[in-house]
Amino acid sequence: MTEQKGPTSRIEEYLESMVNMTAEGKPVLAARLAERLGVAPATVSVTLQRMARDGLITVSKDKEISLTRKGNNAALTVLKRHRLAERLLVDILGVEWHEVHEEACLLEHAISPKVEERLEQVLKHPAICPHGNPIPSNSKLPPARGVSLTSVSEGARITVVRITEEATRDHRLMEYLHDLGVVPGATFTVKQLAPYAGTIVLASDSREVTLSMATSEMIWVTTAQSA
Repeated sequence: MTEQKGPTSRIEEYLESMVNMTAEGKPVLAARLAERLGVAPATVSVTLQRMARDGLITVSKDKEISLTRKGNNAALTVLKRHRLAERLLVDILGVEWHEVHEEACLLEHAISPKVEERLEQVLKHPAICPHGNPIPSNSKLPPARGVSLTSVSEGARITVVRITEEATRDHRLMEYLHDLGVVPGATFTVKQLAPYAGTIVLASDSREVTLSMATSEMIWVTTAQSA
């Protein structure tokens, strides 16, 4: 039996979450990781110690976690394979858009560099995953398009361009957004902003959609002016 090389699948999940949190502009803290990954804080603490020992992360005095160059490269590799797997599932195998995240999580750890290269060729080098999130290229993560729905003005005409990785982890939320038609490419008018009520109301030609601020924060859009 050959010795396993590179991060384990569990470590890869941590790396992927960290690079996503950084891309979303959120500080990477142990408590946030525990919540995001659905694991006990004690488990996160032990895993982070191992990652620091392996040179994947550093931890500042205020407990904020940063990826090292080694850690960032490993994180981008698994993130790329995850998003290519999502494209494979949707574009080739016909799996529903809102169901692919968990399946891609299983596949990403088994994709070799050779298979990754072949996937890119078969999928014609996609720039984004089915949820609109950018696919890493040349060891870099391209900036995501758009702005959070919570930052647009009432009356704005918007196009959904991205559902964040944080949202895709919630299967019920993804199914809910799918059923409402809040998917990349959909267009709406922001009918009402009610921050004190904690809701945003979107209107299309066929329906009105009421979303919580928490959900709206995970939906990225372009406006008629910025598109």
